[in-house]
Amino acid sequence: MAAFWIVLAIVGFLIAAFPVGAVLGLLGFGIDDVYMNGRLARAIGNIYWEKSIDFLLLSAPLFIMLGEIMLRAGIARKMYNAVAQWLTFLPGGLMHANIGTCALFAATSGSSVATCATIGVAAYPEIERHKYNERLFMGSIAAGGTLGILIPPSVNLILYGVITETSIPELYMAGIIPGLILAGAFMAVILVACLFRRDWGGDKVETSWRSRIACLPDLAGPIVLFLAVVGSIYAGIATPTEAAAVGVVVALGLAALNGTLTFSMVCEAAAGTMRTTGMIMFIILAALFLNFIFAFMGVTKAMLTFIATLGLSPVETMLIIVLFYLILGMFMETLSMMLTTMPIVFPIVAQLGEAGFTGVWFGILITILMEAGLITPPIGMNLYVAHGIRSRGGRFGDVAIGALPFLLPMLLLVFLLIAFPGIATWLPDRIYH
Repeated sequence: MAAFWIVLAIVGFLIAAFPVGAVLGLLGFGIDDVYMNGRLARAIGNIYWEKSIDFLLLSAPLFIMLGEIMLRAGIARKMYNAVAQWLTFLPGGLMHANIGTCALFAATSGSSVATCATIGVAAYPEIERHKYNERLFMGSIAAGGTLGILIPPSVNLILYGVITETSIPELYMAGIIPGLILAGAFMAVILVACLFRRDWGGDKVETSWRSRIACLPDLAGPIVLFLAVVGSIYAGIATPTEAAAVGVVVALGLAALNGTLTFSMVCEAAAGTMRTTGMIMFIILAALFLNFIFAFMGVTKAMLTFIATLGLSPVETMLIIVLFYLILGMFMETLSMMLTTMPIVFPIVAQLGEAGFTGVWFGILITILMEAGLITPPIGMNLYVAHGIRSRGGRFGDVAIGALPFLLPMLLLVFLLIAFPGIATWLPDRIYH
């Protein structure tokens, strides 16, 4: 019952729009005071010191800075224009470019919000220029942005790996195939919608093979960056943290080649990195203290015992977990959702014993569920980011409605992963086992 009231309190405070870090931190101190007379707070210094000096966590601000540099150096806009040249022949035109560019930018940024904001700023002017259906167009930006936490490198997968002690290189490799499948499924949604309603697809964008070939150098930069970061990990040259540092150096080199490497640009990227990192670390440290209290009180053990008494099959248990995260994703920011629930949920998954239900597999499954939360009202972060870039204004509900069709392929992929875990585990198994 204590676990029930704790979860209810977290959800209630978040619905009331309290800051996530404050909710987790104050709840931790409150539970400690009520159940332990404040004794566990004495360990907070040791807990924070041990976790904050984790070498893997250093990769998070580095990947954030990489994305900031790509955004402020103007490389993303050139990338969008290049992808548009190759995908506008499809029904739906530039909406396919939204998804394609988000997938490409996701392979360099590691953040869904950064991906959504960057591609959204580049794409938004095209709605009025080519007479697209604004709802579906903005929905494609919000949905495409979610790929930022699935396609490697991903900050969320790094944090999942740290919490669950799962191999981050294997998680990165496992995210590639589901990420590409999801990007293709998003494009299929646009294709079907624009075949039924051709007026939603806007005016045809004229291009030529000469223009397509001429813009290929603009696609080379992100590909080089992806190979430098992910390639250095799998070649055994660098750890994920070292690869993130390599990525920052390569991004600075690309900015120099682009002619946009200036002192002010670097300062803006550093300031943006510090703001985002400060927010993430505040949530992480607050969640770690709350998790410590959960473990000390035996909440995790009690949940495991309760699940065992239900007598459910592994698949039935996973379906309940999926439903739990879909509901929680409506009210909770994705990163804090993972950090708060993983110490309770991961042991449940680990004891299922079902072939294919591994830590790597669950990392990809939970990431897709977090992606769904990013475009699920009322708290879906990508919906607010996409709505925020609309210079002409409009209703928030229009963006939410436009993103709704893209939830279907996410849910379909979740059920496919439960039925066929090899979709996520086949590639890492071939390389590492």
